[in-house]
This record gives sequence, C-alpha cells and structure tokens, in this order.
Amino acid sequence: MRYCRILLCMIALVACLLIGNAWGEDYLEGGYVGSFDRSRMMEPGIAGMVAWLDLPVPGSAFVPYKEYYKTTVSPAMFIMSDAVSSPVQYDITGQMPAGVYYRNGQWMSYATYATSRITQSNDLWISGQTNWTSYAAIPVGSSLQLLASVPSGGVGSFFKLIQTNAVSTDYRTAQFYPGYSSMSFIAGQTGRHMLYFVVNNQPSNMVIVDVFSQAPG
Repeated sequence: MRYCRILLCMIALVACLLIGNAWGEDYLEGGYVGSFDRSRMMEPGIAGMVAWLDLPVPGSAFVPYKEYYKTTVSPAMFIMSDAVSSPVQYDITGQMPAGVYYRNGQWMSYATYATSRITQSNDLWISGQTNWTSYAAIPVGSSLQLLASVPSGGVGSFFKLIQTNAVSTDYRTAQFYPGYSSMSFIAGQTGRHMLYFVVNNQPSNMVIVDVFSQAPG
C-alpha cells in the first residue's frame, strides 16, 4: 500500500512533466530533424511529448552530455537492454565530482552540495567524468552510470517510468549499500526515462534521461 501511494504521486508528477513539454519545453533547443509523426493518432495530452521524443537528432545535440554516457556497450550489458543493473558498492574516495547540475541547469560545487543539506537524504545522480547531473539526453544504444546516495543503506524499490506512446511503470526490489551505490543504465529504447528509488520510506529525487535516435549524417 505504501508503494502504491508513492507510485500514484509520481504518476501525477509525470503528468506535470508531460504538460510542461506540451507547452514547448525543449532541452535540445530545437536541435532535431523531422520524421514520421505518430503523435497525430494520439490524445492531445501526450501528442506533443511523443512527437518530440520520436524525432531523431543530430550528433551535435548530445555534445553537452558527452561526459555522461558511453556509446560502446559490452555484449553482456545488452542482455539487460533498457534496464538498470543491481546496485554495487561505490567508494567515492578520490572520485568526488567538481560539482552537480540540477535539472534546471543550476550548478553547485560538490563541496557545497555535500555540506549544505540540513538532513541526510536519498539522492540519485548521473555520474560524469567531471560533474554529476540529474538530466541527460543520450543516443539509443548507449549507457550511463547512476549513483545512488543512501546514507544508512537498506532494501528499497527502484522505480522506472518510461514515456513513449504511453506511460509505462516498472519497479523492483534492490539492496542499497550505506553511502554510495553504482548502477548501469542501458538506453534500449527511445523515450523519456524517469528514474528514482525509495529506501526507508524516503524517496530520492527523480533523474530524467531523454533517449533519442541519432539522425544519419
């Protein structure tokens, strides 16, 4: 019952995200080219989002997020295509980022982020070579590393919501280590992927990954 209430709240949040894009929010700032518009056959409430996510984008559109994803995926990782791997313990010693980017693009130094939280919280980030972020746009078939901060560790649920032609939801039980846990995300299908987890009745922030097909040439 607890997870049902959380899931209902997050579905409501998804609806708000969809409305935001219907009003013209564009993370890629128009950097895409046209293709078949299947959104014409859909409800107006999701048509704008679907049309946007269906459009292949030029390689240059991914440049701002290049530090966060890898285009070479091992054969073993393809077995769990479009999935998130089980958490493994992550030692952050000597691997702290320069800073973190929130979804609105605001940057904060890691030192400030690590000391400014009044209470310890569950956080989820996309790990990059220099920074962490809560949003990325990546090509289909690529992978990225997620970092979950769970101060006390524990068993919880990892949720994945995917917006394609409809909103699909999936969750599974996961064991998170005290401190940081690392997970791999494989972008097996285009669409908006919304990821978060709940441990000790405390939900993390939501990470958003927009997965696009890359336009030829």
